[in-house]
Amino acid sequence: MPGSRKLGRASDHRKSMLRGMVTYLLESGRIETTVTRAKEVRAMAEKMITIAKTNDLHSKRQVLAYVTKKDVVKKLFDEIAPKYKDVNGGYCRIIKTGTRRGDASEMCIIELVDVESK
Repeated sequence: MPGSRKLGRASDHRKSMLRGMVTYLLESGRIETTVTRAKEVRAMAEKMITIAKTNDLHSKRQVLAYVTKKDVVKKLFDEIAPKYKDVNGGYCRIIKTGTRRGDASEMCIIELVDVESK
């Protein structure tokens, strides 16, 4: 269930952080973060891609309510969602990269998976 981890933040700060991270992931294709944050971001990003696959007005409004940039929403509906039209889930990949030097937090890279056309 998305949103079950508290991530050491108040609920409004946590929701805002996740919205920003999902927006940046959809914009750039990959981000580097901690493993627990990445798992939350993956859940929400996959939910946004699944909603965008229907490509109607209601789904656009649902995605616009969560993603913070209009150009990222346009990219999601025009480029990202059609790429995954035949795939049911598994749009993001988490690759662990080791620990962070300052506090030994486990770091990872979360990225969108490239789907080969057959």
